[in-house]
Amino acid sequence: MDTKQRIIEKTDELFHRYGIRSVTMDDIARTLGISKKTIYQFFKDKDEIVTTVSRYHMEHEREEIEAIFNEPANAIEELYNVSLCLRKNVADINPSIVYDLQKYHAKGWQVFLDYKENVFKRTLKQSLERGIKEGYYRAEIDPDILATLRMEEIQLAFDHNVFPTSRFNFKEVQTQIFEHFIFGILTPKGQELYKETISAKTKTQNTYEQ
Repeated sequence: MDTKQRIIEKTDELFHRYGIRSVTMDDIARTLGISKKTIYQFFKDKDEIVTTVSRYHMEHEREEIEAIFNEPANAIEELYNVSLCLRKNVADINPSIVYDLQKYHAKGWQVFLDYKENVFKRTLKQSLERGIKEGYYRAEIDPDILATLRMEEIQLAFDHNVFPTSRFNFKEVQTQIFEHFIFGILTPKGQELYKETISAKTKTQNTYEQ
């Protein structure tokens, strides 16, 4: 792995653990065991690092999401697997990262918004449309509206003014919000399949952990 790639990957880890604002160029250099001068050979400033790391992270998530939607599953399993992927990705994340990105790094924030609109929302809308055709989601829902709502719900969980970490477990907040969302769109047929999916996934996870 070349030096630039090492900087990107390690910085991504630091940002997600501690938030963006609290991580300094000195922190990045010290963690990698290199000088700040070496970092500046590849990046002119922290803002450029943030933008590059944002692109790297969003591309990684895009690959994960597309892999899920390429699997031969029904719409409920698609949506549930996306939720599991999200929970895995945010398990150790610092909730301040979204706030830091939005407030202090406009270019990195735009990378996030582009991903949200052109990847996550697009694939989610397609999955909702599929679920309606399969009879698992209520026919009267508007996939565009509900896909937009789901994206905003995910982002809302990062708002420490709404869900301060002193009171709420971040992963549990995402889980509860997802449960609220999906039970609002399921048909009776969909509810049965969702319960079966949860049961099967739980058994598989328990077997794996034994």
